[in-house]
Amino acid sequence: MKISEMNWLQVEDYLKTDDRAVVPLGCTEQHAYLSLSVDSILAERVALEAAEPTGVPVFPVQAYGITPYFMAYPGTVSLRAETYLRIIADILDSLKRTGFRRILFVNGHGGNTPGHTAAIEWMGQNPECRVKFHNWWNAPRTFEKVKEIDPVASHASWMENFPWTRLPGIEQPPHQKPMVDLERMRTFGPEGVREILQDGNFGGYFQRPDEDMHAIWSVAVDETRALIENW
Repeated sequence: MKISEMNWLQVEDYLKTDDRAVVPLGCTEQHAYLSLSVDSILAERVALEAAEPTGVPVFPVQAYGITPYFMAYPGTVSLRAETYLRIIADILDSLKRTGFRRILFVNGHGGNTPGHTAAIEWMGQNPECRVKFHNWWNAPRTFEKVKEIDPVASHASWMENFPWTRLPGIEQPPHQKPMVDLERMRTFGPEGVREILQDGNFGGYFQRPDEDMHAIWSVAVDETRALIENW
């Protein structure tokens, strides 16, 4: 089910009976006290757990995305929008060439949204294929669960703090950070963004009980799985 654990002969056999594939999209960027790979970790994990009972193969996560705002934070890697759109098109061209016709992108980073436009344009040139672009964290049911638990949540806050995105030995601040003025922040370049955000959390508590996080995760996996199953 994981492409990294399959050889080409197994993929060829799979394509004799099914033409679906899942491609997680992530990013490498600051997430306050959490891993720089939060978006990649979460996109790949939700894709794998969602696809597991379906037998649909999941490709390795695309770990670099569009994140120019955070370039003042060491460890962040940002692709130019033009580069990213070409990567999305190249991935789709490759999948089509080898026999896949139904592709689900499971996206874990808001800055990657232009990739959805690229996918729509690509489908216009490849009408025999279907592509879905799924922002797993703000899909209707998942985001409703987040708001039900705590409406004060955003980038690098508790809503991205899962057991698998934390770093060993790193304690999270106990306070609830006020939400940043996003409209004001978007008028600044990377250095100004860092000055405004400081640690990188947009607003909200830094961590909530694991019970809350597992409740959100369960909804996210189910919502993603429904997209895989209902083609």
